Amino acid sequence: GSLAGLIDISAHWMTDLKEGVCLAGFWFNHEHCCWKSNTTFTDRDKCPEWKSWSQLILGRGEGAFAYILNYFMYVVWALLFSLLAVLLVKGFAPYACGSGIPEIKTILSGFIIRGYLGKWTLIIKTITLVLAVSSGLSLGKEGPLVHVACCCGNILCHLFTKYRKNEAKRREVLSAAAAAGVSVAFGAPIGGVLFSLEEVSYYFPLKTLWRSFFAALVAAFTLRSINPFGNSRLVLFYVEFHMPWHLLELVPFILLGIFGGLWGAFFIRSNIAWCRRRKTTRLGKYPVLEVFVVTAITAVLAFPNEYTRMSTSELISELFNDCGILDSSKLCEYVNDFNSTKGDDLPDRAAGPGVYTAMWQLALALIMKVFITIFTFGMKVPSGLFIPSMAVGAIAGRLLGVAVEQLAYYHHDWAIFSGWCGQGADCITPGLYAMVGAAACLGGVTRMTVSLVVIMFELTGGLEYIVPLMAAAMTSKWVADAIGREGIYDAHIRLNGYPFLEAKEEFSHKTLAMDVMRPRRSDPPLTVITQDSMTVEDVETIINETTYSGYPVVVSRESQRLVGFVLRRDLIISIENARKKQDGIVSTSVIYFTDHSPPLPPSSPSMLKLRSILDLSPFTVTDQTPMEIVVDIFRKLGLRQCLVTHNGKLLGIITKKDVLKHIAQLANQDPDSILFN
Repeated sequence: GSLAGLIDISAHWMTDLKEGVCLAGFWFNHEHCCWKSNTTFTDRDKCPEWKSWSQLILGRGEGAFAYILNYFMYVVWALLFSLLAVLLVKGFAPYACGSGIPEIKTILSGFIIRGYLGKWTLIIKTITLVLAVSSGLSLGKEGPLVHVACCCGNILCHLFTKYRKNEAKRREVLSAAAAAGVSVAFGAPIGGVLFSLEEVSYYFPLKTLWRSFFAALVAAFTLRSINPFGNSRLVLFYVEFHMPWHLLELVPFILLGIFGGLWGAFFIRSNIAWCRRRKTTRLGKYPVLEVFVVTAITAVLAFPNEYTRMSTSELISELFNDCGILDSSKLCEYVNDFNSTKGDDLPDRAAGPGVYTAMWQLALALIMKVFITIFTFGMKVPSGLFIPSMAVGAIAGRLLGVAVEQLAYYHHDWAIFSGWCGQGADCITPGLYAMVGAAACLGGVTRMTVSLVVIMFELTGGLEYIVPLMAAAMTSKWVADAIGREGIYDAHIRLNGYPFLEAKEEFSHKTLAMDVMRPRRSDPPLTVITQDSMTVEDVETIINETTYSGYPVVVSRESQRLVGFVLRRDLIISIENARKKQDGIVSTSVIYFTDHSPPLPPSSPSMLKLRSILDLSPFTVTDQTPMEIVVDIFRKLGLRQCLVTHNGKLLGIITKKDVLKHIAQLANQDPDSILFN
């Protein structure tokens, strides 16, 4: 919660720094700078304390030269921020780039990425996230906040032995951390818990559920007490609508759902194609140049259009906003031809010139956001995907909402409108359409359903809009699923070749464990260690000649009866320690994994007992076990490897990567296309 508050405040200030500076104190952003000044309502953005760069340098804010200078400063600051971000990531923590959710899904499924949740990643990710968001690139801070929260969880785990020693307990903490991350990103504690359950976590027992709930609650409470936006809300785009919606409005809502699904599928296809290109061609060798070019293009295109110039969160809050009497935004320049002013409930009105210009600019902003996000997501800076996809949907929704509103205003005698939309009634809320559109696009990209709807209504406080949100989220998921099966995170997991077993898919083939296990018939036999007949030298030879992470221990080479499993790391450390600290351990010392060792003849070197590092309960299946059960065991327990026996004799081993290759083979993909880098 504290880190999120810090990120929010700094990003807000640095975003405004691109346009000007506060003379009352350079640490104020634009809004806080103008709080003290007593300007009139109409000039509330032009308070004397806040100076744009042209006013500071030239002394005047209007005119062509002033515009060019402001433009130049905007681009320079944007380039400075993004270059600093990419250099920090490249120099100190290469893992801090991207969104982090695909990797966290992989880690929670039982794979270990060393250093991914370490302290350097945390420090650099927090700093560069502020820089990347402030540079005006088309990215959000939501996904990376989940990564930051998981880093905090992992670092705190190291303070307690209960969690430091136990990998499974640590995964539960990471599940709760992911919930806390979304909770502070959107101010949606329940949405965060559901997000962790639906998107991130692999295994989510009931006790993790309420612990995550508690973690999300504390995170949201902390953020609320920091109050980063000064309006006692947890997010920038909080809105309240209380207008009822009509059944016929479900038609445009479902259209928005279809748009969201199409955009999601298009985005995933193009983004994955671009990222694959980055991996396979020389483009990947110049990350700094790539960030520089994309930022330059974004900043140059963004400045002329006021809707792309402002930060994406501000844009979304403007689009969600329902027009009241006092709104000075161009989106609210309607023709006022009514006398009664009964509060904020204004009737539908004809659009004035401001609304028409706003429509043009929003349409251009939509095209820019759609294309620039494809190239931004996946660069070597921290980048979330929630905010840009919500922006795309909100723009599309607002455009549609204004169109429907004008249609209803000019044709209120049509049969479809006459029942509920008479003359002078307020029947269409364009902000609601923006909200539904944002949900639809986010759903199309990430394929969330339940958590998405909960996050959206916690975000906007609109409980009566659950049905429209559900309709749009489900439609977008169906449409996007029809075009491509996987969401953006699963697609990135597959692109990066992480060993991730999808828990949602069925395995319906009739193969057995013996078809998948190594060694195959033509392979050399399995590398094993015997329990009481190998010397230190033999074991060191095995360790040097192979790269496996563990070895089965058997009774003897002839009987091949399984005793247990020993990890390579433990073996290396134990032998090193014994050579240093124990007397008489030499290369010809025999290693014993048994309980009782036989008495030694006096002349022989002393023996090395390694019973303590032997795992006596390795997971085993028989060679006739159906693969369906094996896949299920791997999924449910997050296993890395499993031994195969026949009548108690060791036959072979199945690793998670063998299972993945087998699944790829059955799906007629090239099994070697699964890289594990």
